[in-house]
Amino acid sequence: MKNILQKNNFFFVGIAGTGMSAIAQYLRGLGKNISGSDRIFVNENKLPIQNGLEDIGITCFFQDGSGISSQTEVLVVSTAIENTNPEVKKALELNLPIIKRSELLAAISDEKYTIAIGGTSGKSTTTAMIFHILQTLNLSPSLITGAGLTSLQKNGLPGNAYVGESEYLVIEADESDGSIVGYKPQISVLLNIDRDHKELDELITLFETYKTNTKNIFIVNNNQKETKELKQSNLYTFGTDTDSGFRGANFTQKDFAISFTCNDCNVNVPSIGKHNMENALAAIAASHALGIAIESSAKALSSFEGIYRRTQLVGKFNDITVIDDFAHNPAEIRAALQACQIFSKRVFAWFQPHGFGPLKFMQDELVEYISQTLRINDVFYMSDVYYAGGTVDKTINSDIIIEALKIKGSQVYYIKDKYELSVHLKENLMPGDTILLMGARDPFLNEFAIDLFNKIQ
Repeated sequence: MKNILQKNNFFFVGIAGTGMSAIAQYLRGLGKNISGSDRIFVNENKLPIQNGLEDIGITCFFQDGSGISSQTEVLVVSTAIENTNPEVKKALELNLPIIKRSELLAAISDEKYTIAIGGTSGKSTTTAMIFHILQTLNLSPSLITGAGLTSLQKNGLPGNAYVGESEYLVIEADESDGSIVGYKPQISVLLNIDRDHKELDELITLFETYKTNTKNIFIVNNNQKETKELKQSNLYTFGTDTDSGFRGANFTQKDFAISFTCNDCNVNVPSIGKHNMENALAAIAASHALGIAIESSAKALSSFEGIYRRTQLVGKFNDITVIDDFAHNPAEIRAALQACQIFSKRVFAWFQPHGFGPLKFMQDELVEYISQTLRINDVFYMSDVYYAGGTVDKTINSDIIIEALKIKGSQVYYIKDKYELSVHLKENLMPGDTILLMGARDPFLNEFAIDLFNKIQ
């Protein structure tokens, strides 16, 4: 849609979603008039995201059409918004232009020097790391991503968007709805390709287009066959393979920090898991593509404060650790489990699937990855699927996955209501244990993690 950024009054349908809220915040930072709706908004007991948006001047409404007025110039929707939505109906009646979130992000990206981060796992963390490096080095970047940065949240912002003064824009490029093919960044990163939302061959086709659309430098993970085949050159690869342009080695994890070397330069990051070494290597490679020395990136990463619900430490007591994580596909669940296993004698893991469709799509791999990763003394729990509304096939649920895991010999339990989990845990916890809570989409998961931590003390 031509000249879309010359408009001043935008209305976002589903504004509580991380992708939608980020663009809304970014446009608000440019001085635009922004409003939006979400079906999870209520007048009492407002969610943190609603308070955060309102604090920066974004007007929030319940999703009933009441927020659209004669001043509204553009309606912004995600691919999840159906035509039966009351705002969409009203916009059509008023003949308002309707634009997809991904199309709006592409228009924003076209006006900046864009560094895009793609892949099926690790996008938010790597995006945050690159932004942190650039910001630490006073390069004043802008940001549009899927998870709030702790450093920005400390300043009273929702944390998943920021308007800087330079031409640099760091974005998380989502492949789940196919929108990644709409971006034409100067620098692109491809972290990994795992079967998630789409089949592998479809994902590879999307990422091939992502590479073709990249104007300058395309950076890939050298440890994975699927990504390696898309590399531009050995120079702009990262991984532990000896021919990687940015090679990670000597990995260690102690307490809540990892250390490794990148091309013989020491790197220390306040995070956990080998997957975060890969994310950091990708961030270092992307920063190098902008002319930043490895040593400068390494120094900046030592002060990285992490992001919302990505192996986020909820608290510790009596040598028991509670971690909240966004993991929602088999590869991410495996990585989160392995990260916790390094420092924990026993892991009590809990997972809430983020939709019936995604669970049905990934059920076989989920059983395979979990059963192969759990140690003999680790325990795995699942609660009912989070249902966000809409038309959906509900023929699968968490109890089916639990039964399949039992056949594999895993120590697993189905707990229909997640708020009953604390009772089960309190009976079994010992010093040295870690509780790992995983799931996506449900806006109350962080609140649940804090509540559980308080209950088990």
